[in-house]
Amino acid sequence: MFFDIDGTLVSFKTHQIPVSTVSAIAEAKARGVQIFISTGRPKIIINNVQALEERNLIDGYITMNGGYCFAGDTVISKHPISHRSIEIITRYATERGIPNLIVGEHNMVICDSGEIFEELFYRQLKVGVQLEEKTVAEAIAEGKDIIQLTTFVNEKQEAELQPLVPDCEMGRWHPAFVDITTKGCTKQQGIDEIIRHFGISLEETMAFGDGGNDISMIQHAAIGVAMGNALDSVKAVADYITDTVDEDGIANALRHFGVIG
Repeated sequence: MFFDIDGTLVSFKTHQIPVSTVSAIAEAKARGVQIFISTGRPKIIINNVQALEERNLIDGYITMNGGYCFAGDTVISKHPISHRSIEIITRYATERGIPNLIVGEHNMVICDSGEIFEELFYRQLKVGVQLEEKTVAEAIAEGKDIIQLTTFVNEKQEAELQPLVPDCEMGRWHPAFVDITTKGCTKQQGIDEIIRHFGISLEETMAFGDGGNDISMIQHAAIGVAMGNALDSVKAVADYITDTVDEDGIANALRHFGVIG
């Protein structure tokens, strides 16, 4: 089973995983189900699934929307963005004073932070890591692979930017920003890389999500479940629509499909 974090496992209201969700996943795990996180977040800011990690319930992670997958200390896959596209995207953002998160394998910096970034990442999403601010030139000069850019463009700006970087994917799970990865890096690809590594068949998979960047994996998994609080576009492609994250949506879906008692 593959779970998105924000709005799926973790409530936007409480910033916690509901107790019913933790119990349901623990029961599924005890019955032999493997549990994977599938998120747009990079590893450095996955700080809100401790309730599962503390119980050793997670078998692996799809992070950065499929850009970086790992299990324990084993890197299953990583897909850096091309230098050309990084230059185009960062120039677009810098010229407009748009906040831009530059994410590598183990590091994450913010360029051109502002009030919208502070409000969303620190106060709304409760990201507990204080990010270092650098110029784009400083971030690129470090010479490390850049796997994801989180750029605070609106939908109109995203439509302008996408044709300039045809070798990139754009996934939006919040109206204020878009996650940019190299072409082909989606949560669907992440599922394929995880199941190949673990020897799982696609017919055995189930995926849960609520945002636009979850659509590919909900369509791809054998069973795709949309949360009750999901976007209409997510619900439209799901095999099943459960209750909201705050109304025991995951536990209720697992009971519906007979995964737990």
